[in-house]
Amino acid sequence: MSASRTRAESAAAKLELTVQTAVKLPGLPAKAELRRWIAAALAQRAAITVRYVGSAEGRRLNRAYRDRDYATNVLSFGYGGNGRRQVLAGDIVLCAPVLRREARAQGKALAAHVAHLTVHGTLHLQGHDHQSPRAAARMEALEKKILAKLGFPDPYADDA
Repeated sequence: MSASRTRAESAAAKLELTVQTAVKLPGLPAKAELRRWIAAALAQRAAITVRYVGSAEGRRLNRAYRDRDYATNVLSFGYGGNGRRQVLAGDIVLCAPVLRREARAQGKALAAHVAHLTVHGTLHLQGHDHQSPRAAARMEALEKKILAKLGFPDPYADDA
């Protein structure tokens, strides 16, 4: 890798990205933006599908896989390959109406909120979680660092 290539550029070259759009909402980030955000959070080669869904599909998936009967903002489904020399495979499901509603309620740009949850989902695919306070603090710190490099503000700044 040349000195002028960034980690994100290197990861982008190692990313096979598919984007599916099951719901059309104006202003959803395009594939190029999703690629940049995912690449910034990747530490290995990956094949990832990002799927924008509506509330009904988001609720159905959350109920089926997390036993929670509501549409949530992001779900991640890893299919293995979580090792340095392996290809990481997984899906990130983004519920567009929930993202839009949350961004408005939090006074954030939709792109900033989607970037945060895309990075969050990518970290989950790589084994990060927030099941304990210590793990949550590590994951949040990593999210903040990646998002800052991408030019986005701290997504947790107003949480208190």
